[in-house]
Amino acid sequence: MKSFEFKLSTRLVSGEGTFEKLGTFARELGFKRSLIVTDRHLAEVGYLERASKLLRTAGLEVFSFHDFAADPDSDTIESGRAFAADLQLDSIIGLGGGSSLDCAKGINFLLTSGGRIQDYVGYGKAKASMLPMIGIPTTAGTGSEVQSYAVISDARTHQKMACGDPQAAFRLAILDPQLTVSQPPAVTAASGFDALAHAIETYVTTSRNAFSEVFSREAWRLLASNYETVVREPKNLQARAAMQLGACYAGIAIENSMLGATHACANPLTARYGTVHGVALAMLLPTVVRWNANVVAERYAELTRVVNHSAGSDQRQQSETYESVEKLAQRLEQLASTGGLQTNLSGSGIAQGDLRSLADEAANQWTGRFNPRPFDVNGAFEIYQAAW
Repeated sequence: MKSFEFKLSTRLVSGEGTFEKLGTFARELGFKRSLIVTDRHLAEVGYLERASKLLRTAGLEVFSFHDFAADPDSDTIESGRAFAADLQLDSIIGLGGGSSLDCAKGINFLLTSGGRIQDYVGYGKAKASMLPMIGIPTTAGTGSEVQSYAVISDARTHQKMACGDPQAAFRLAILDPQLTVSQPPAVTAASGFDALAHAIETYVTTSRNAFSEVFSREAWRLLASNYETVVREPKNLQARAAMQLGACYAGIAIENSMLGATHACANPLTARYGTVHGVALAMLLPTVVRWNANVVAERYAELTRVVNHSAGSDQRQQSETYESVEKLAQRLEQLASTGGLQTNLSGSGIAQGDLRSLADEAANQWTGRFNPRPFDVNGAFEIYQAAW
């Protein structure tokens, strides 16, 4: 067993109604002047007002930055910094999907250390103490609430930038499944598939470890067993809670094992075509599973057995293992179809003539270096062709 180090910096509080304790938690952390970062939609549906009331009742002064759409970029981060610059804040609260949580982290970087968000690409580049934060996810998707990275798009190039620092981890994350019920069906489907992709990719990366595997495997079990239910029964709180916890577990796995070729190939689709991240993953993940099979077939087979509850010596035969890989790929296609997500690139308007240049971009994505099968421009092109 290879050596590893594991640390979870974020305190997790999970359960129905835990959002109502926000004021109490903030006061326990010593918050007095807090900025709530959330997107325009969540402000419109009343979550911002609820959060503000809970905090004010607890004696806090509250400000909000919410005049942005669901996918903030580097310009949004700068606007948030400018808005907050003179507020004398001592804390930040991220409320929303992964984009809002990442936006809160990005604003924190600039507010405390200055510069542009591009200056923080990589890890450990904060120059000063960052403000303590609370993260409140309203989707079951990115797992940003338990990660020390913010993923922000460059407003000029549309490339995704990963900006990390130990201080960028939330001090506390509140997982209340009631907050996810208001998601539009398309958001439930796309964000849920994002979490599924995280569970599968983290389970096979070259940087995985004995601890991250536990979270990846349990995340997959929770997500694969409840995805169809939340799509068909959006008010099912048990399924919502399972998806939210599964996404959180997958986020913990990412923090400790990174991602792979699926995300490397998905990011250029978002940058060039504006493809929703979860939708891009749905079109690519089954193909990547098949493409990686020669290297990690047994590990994919293990995931199949986790959900099917069927293990046996005969399944460990090579032919049975590869059959299990195909079953996993088909299961992913089935889940995507249930969510109403596109399952191939051609049906999503991706031009076949763009595949080679997309492959050039994918080969330069950071996550590709952790893929179990060596990943380069030729591999990316093979994946795009097979997924087209």
